[in-house]
Amino acid sequence: MSRSVASALSRQLAGSRQLLRKAPQLQHSHKIATRRAIATGASSVAQQRPESPAPVPPVVPPPAVENPGVSPVYSPSPRRVPLIKDAKPFSDFLTDNFNRQHDYLRISLTEKCNLRCMYCMPEEGVPLSPDQTQLTTPEVYLLASVFVAQGVTKIRLTGGEPTVRKDIIDLVRQIGSLRKNGLKEICITTNGVSLHRKLDSMVEAGLTGINLSLDTMDPFQFQLLTRRSGFEAVKRSIKKILEMNKAGAGIKFKINCVVMRGINDREILDFVNMTEDEEVEVRFIEYMPFDGNKWSEGKMVSFKEMLRRIREEHPSLEKVQDHPNDTSKTFRVPGFAGKVGFITSMTHNFCGTCNRLRVTSDGNLKVCLFGNAEVSLRDIIRKSNGGEPIDAAAFQAMRQAAIEAGPGLSASLELPPNEQELLDVIGMAVKRKKEKHAGIGELEHMKNRPMILIEPSTTTSTPHHLASAYCPSSVVAPMKSATTTRMLEFSSSFRTDSLPSVRLMSTTRILREDDGTKKPGASKLTHVSDTGSAHMVAVSDKDLTKRVATAVCSVRFTSDIALRLIRDNQMKKGDVLGVARVAGIMASKRTPDLIPLCHPIAISHVSVEVEPSSSGGNKIDVVATVTCDGKTGVEMEALTAASMAALTVYDMCKAVDKGMVVEGLKVILKEGGKSGRWADGQWKGDGQ
Repeated sequence: MSRSVASALSRQLAGSRQLLRKAPQLQHSHKIATRRAIATGASSVAQQRPESPAPVPPVVPPPAVENPGVSPVYSPSPRRVPLIKDAKPFSDFLTDNFNRQHDYLRISLTEKCNLRCMYCMPEEGVPLSPDQTQLTTPEVYLLASVFVAQGVTKIRLTGGEPTVRKDIIDLVRQIGSLRKNGLKEICITTNGVSLHRKLDSMVEAGLTGINLSLDTMDPFQFQLLTRRSGFEAVKRSIKKILEMNKAGAGIKFKINCVVMRGINDREILDFVNMTEDEEVEVRFIEYMPFDGNKWSEGKMVSFKEMLRRIREEHPSLEKVQDHPNDTSKTFRVPGFAGKVGFITSMTHNFCGTCNRLRVTSDGNLKVCLFGNAEVSLRDIIRKSNGGEPIDAAAFQAMRQAAIEAGPGLSASLELPPNEQELLDVIGMAVKRKKEKHAGIGELEHMKNRPMILIEPSTTTSTPHHLASAYCPSSVVAPMKSATTTRMLEFSSSFRTDSLPSVRLMSTTRILREDDGTKKPGASKLTHVSDTGSAHMVAVSDKDLTKRVATAVCSVRFTSDIALRLIRDNQMKKGDVLGVARVAGIMASKRTPDLIPLCHPIAISHVSVEVEPSSSGGNKIDVVATVTCDGKTGVEMEALTAASMAALTVYDMCKAVDKGMVVEGLKVILKEGGKSGRWADGQWKGDGQ
């Protein structure tokens, strides 16, 4: 470099430093100054509202030094220098002690779900919390406003299943109005069953991203996993998202798949191949432990194992650059339109870059998905309404009060009156966040909400802290915490005295010796695999033999009125005994449609006897016998026939006897197969 060029560069840099020292400070509006003062813990704001803030001019490069061997040198604009020099730090309330800045908020909108995933909740559902404990739409909006004012740029709506909430479209629209305050993304996590009906309106309201939870592409496996039909509806939702994106909607679309060994791990490659033609990111999630989901390390398929399986089929699989705060490790197959990601919470946690906070549907703040510490924001925000839920009318009254308060006060149309108290509690909660969550060997023994009460990622989404078998059984009171900074506590205790514990699913274990080996003759559930997952018993290797089973039950009446009318054929609905027989026969043939793990069987004969009891008393006895030539027994067909016949009697007689009882359903005879003949509680053959 020549001396003349060096001298020119030196003079130019010196001039830039002088401009930096002398450049005037730009004043910000009173509102922005107040927000930043709160964010940095300042006690007062001395700045005044300018009449008209001067616009910031674009950077204009100065003339380059006339020397072809030297790159041009640019001088920063004197009007932009103060903005860079005096830029305020990220909100202290949302920054933890490990300097992690939390600009991503997940809000659960409901405990309800239209599926019953076997690893998430029982088939009959769960006791729901009272409506008044759940956040209202205005409360969700006010909390979102507080977080956005502090620097949150992304909000994800979860559940339960958020699309079952009736006001979901209006809620997305209200949260979308916060874009003017810095919000950039509004996303949703859904199972997709109802999404296709609301998608157009939600995108129009401001929705920018969709994570769709789908654990299988097999319609039969879907019904087994979710205990509900709905696979076709999910397919319609996926198709609609892809069509809208091809039309230019620009929706960030991801499919989340929780991989469970022995259940859906064989479909990993099917999901990968989905990305060949479609612009979608499929993310495989390591199976994680939550209260009631019967997690075990044996069920979990690790990131490394999944990656190895995919590379066996696609050896060219390559890594894609991740964003610093991404939860997934992203890959792609060269030439494929989409991507593949792995969420490795169990084997390779991403705690060091975590930027997420969660608000549950009952208004509790969770700073870590795996943490059991929660603090109530709902109780604080409701102080401004006398402790009552803030409905639309109360919210409108608050807005009117803010208008009447005048511009000179800190009241706002978007923020709750006690915003500072909320921020104090949020700040203390964030500061208590640990550097990382526990690992395998510890997580499964820690108390935590069931997944449905946090969000459906997977799991998709049970009220309060419940536990037993695959899902909760005891309702637990919500965690309470003080609403002032001096009294703030993080409770990890759980009350289980509000309702008795109910076992929802069998917890039978294989009996083992101390060294882990199976005890001789130990009992085992035939439809549960060694890893604890449900599966259909294989019968292909069994011999074809004659199978017979007989089941019985009774319908006991409270008086002789119903029985007398039945004998006289005087029931308004017709011949009770004849209709019950036909119902039992029809039901036996539909057994595999009613009971998921039963094999379809070619039944050769069904006999259903429905008669007044020969032993006297006011009751009807039902005897059902089913016969077939097959590889598996027909006990379930006999039980189904007997129970349906009895239920038909109940239905036809309930108008004259509402106190009758169906009782004594049991198998009294089982014949065929290796087990031999079983009757009256005793084995008669060689098999037992």
